[in-house]
Amino acid sequence: MLESPSRAPRFYGWVVVGAVFGILFVAFGAAYSFAAFFNALRDDFGATRGDISLVFALAGFLYFGLGAVTGLLADRLGPRRVIGAGILCIAAGMAAAAFAQAVWQVYLTYSLGVGLGVGLAYVPAVGVVQRWFIRRRGMASGFAVAGIGAGTLVMPLVAAAAIETLGWRPSFVLLAVVALAIGIPSVLAIVPNPADRGLYPDGDRFPPPAVGPAGGPTVAQVLRTRAFWLMFGAGLSTSLGIFIPFAHLTPYARDHGYSDAFGALLVGLIGVGSIAGRLVLGSSADRLGRRRSLAGTFTAMAICLAWWLIATEAWALVLFAVAFGASYGGFVALMPALAADYFAGRRFSTVLGLIYTSAAVGALVGPTLAGALYDARESYALPITLGILLNGVAVACMVLLRDPAPAASTAPSAAPAAR
Repeated sequence: MLESPSRAPRFYGWVVVGAVFGILFVAFGAAYSFAAFFNALRDDFGATRGDISLVFALAGFLYFGLGAVTGLLADRLGPRRVIGAGILCIAAGMAAAAFAQAVWQVYLTYSLGVGLGVGLAYVPAVGVVQRWFIRRRGMASGFAVAGIGAGTLVMPLVAAAAIETLGWRPSFVLLAVVALAIGIPSVLAIVPNPADRGLYPDGDRFPPPAVGPAGGPTVAQVLRTRAFWLMFGAGLSTSLGIFIPFAHLTPYARDHGYSDAFGALLVGLIGVGSIAGRLVLGSSADRLGRRRSLAGTFTAMAICLAWWLIATEAWALVLFAVAFGASYGGFVALMPALAADYFAGRRFSTVLGLIYTSAAVGALVGPTLAGALYDARESYALPITLGILLNGVAVACMVLLRDPAPAASTAPSAAPAAR
């Protein structure tokens, strides 16, 4: 019986995971803290829910839509430069939003700065983790993207407390400072490939089996595969529904008599559930299978959205937030790991970015449509119901997706230099 390769002590890959955690904490904490600003911006500018929803939707469209471009930039220029530029954009966008005098100026500052910044940071950061791990890819991805859940928990609560004491304008500046304080050190800790440290994936002392083309599939080859389009379809379908709570849970809570602080807490609880989902599902999927586990998360999200349709009591909203966060966290942890099982190689960041353009459409259309439908019907029932049905489509995509050939999940990095 062949034994697993022994691992080198103090594997730097886990430092990279920690650095990516910090980057995603800042990036998505900035994006999802918008929930705390929703009612303050609407009240100050006298805007409709559709108008304010568009602030978040434009940012989401940019940070997912730019994934293909930023993935390509990371493959060519190196991820650290691209991610660093993203952190600077996030901080600049939030600081500039503090001086907005109309909603359209929030679009030009917050939406553009945060959207561009998260777009520059997300795909390159997640792509780096996939290069450092093969056998433990699901676990490593889960720990890294748990930064999104932690940011979703902490940043909206910090923003809500700051808005209550300082007002929304100084609160934007405060979050910009936090982004720089955490983001810059995290970027400096990034090392793009284990070969750069004379290491192999997973910290093994021996290289993984040589399989397939040395550089992995080309982008053109990937685009001709059935697997790519099924992943794209699943991402598009689920994204049309899953971004609605991030923009609308706080105003939904106000509609049912709860404070804005409670609404921000609900978004934070999505982060709590998300952390658990990323860690537990990311690790268990390495044993149970990432494709089947991802289908399970889509099913769980549909069930959670169905629960939201009838949730009006505080305990029911808390239960929704935590359960939805867990299933959403599993999706975010498993999608890049599943994609790497099929398309690992030197162009993986570009491929992952292309897959995430599906989420860009969902992030733009979902929250904006939900806001417009609420303004027209004074109810969230229709957009939530559509989200339930579309998660069913995502499940179907995973059922139709065949498991990858064994070689597809073990494409090696370039051989490291002698230590």
